[in-house]
Amino acid sequence: MSEHKVFCVKLKKELPGLDEPPFDTELGKKIYDNVSQDAWHQWMDFCKMLLNEYRLNPARKEDQEAIVKQLEQFFFGEGAAPPKEYVPPAQK
Repeated sequence: MSEHKVFCVKLKKELPGLDEPPFDTELGKKIYDNVSQDAWHQWMDFCKMLLNEYRLNPARKEDQEAIVKQLEQFFFGEGAAPPKEYVPPAQK
């Protein structure tokens, strides 16, 4: 089986892509075709920070919509910025 490769929109180089689309939607297909595994891991870390900082509940429809908007910005827009109050954890 050949590895799925993509030209990553986030990292601007050809890298291994996701094993399958993350969602059963057009956006999921777009991510599968354009986002690398490395960039997806960056998104997952960023998304965890958003969930914590904004106290989002992924079970709530309006919070899901906010997460999807941030995801689209992260990969296909101007990029997503952390909340202005966010303080990154201290480096070890």
